[in-house]
Amino acid sequence: MDELKTTMNDHLDQMQVIVEKISSELRIGMQPAMDNFIGFFHAIDWKEPWLVCLMVFHFVVLIIILTSRTNINFQMYLFLLSLAGVYLAERLNTVLRDNWKSFAGQNYFDRNGVFLSVLWSGPLLVFATIILVNTLFTLCQLIVKWKRAELKHRAKLSSTKQD
Repeated sequence: MDELKTTMNDHLDQMQVIVEKISSELRIGMQPAMDNFIGFFHAIDWKEPWLVCLMVFHFVVLIIILTSRTNINFQMYLFLLSLAGVYLAERLNTVLRDNWKSFAGQNYFDRNGVFLSVLWSGPLLVFATIILVNTLFTLCQLIVKWKRAELKHRAKLSSTKQD
């Protein structure tokens, strides 16, 4: 029994060393990405009016999504609009890149569309995911309600046949 405990402790110690090495490698490997991510957000002038309006727009859409969660038809329209916004992001990036001087202090719109992907498409995809999860929960509740009604109907039929 003591031999088993020692073997187990040795194994756990080895696992702990492996986990520590992997976590330190991940931290070292993720550090440049974190620095780029932080640098990305520090490079943006968050006081520009159009950026404030964009953030307010996303906040208002989120509130609308949360308050209309029981209206599935309206949620489906919002879902499709969100996905359409993501689909049109490349064209929007091109238009904004060509006209950035009229509304922005600097050109945020590169050819790859990173800025627009993060600040436009990212939130829209999160909204679409929220709507999708809400729809799945609603459908599950509907299936349960339907099955209960079916079972009550069958019980009612069987009780009338017995009489």
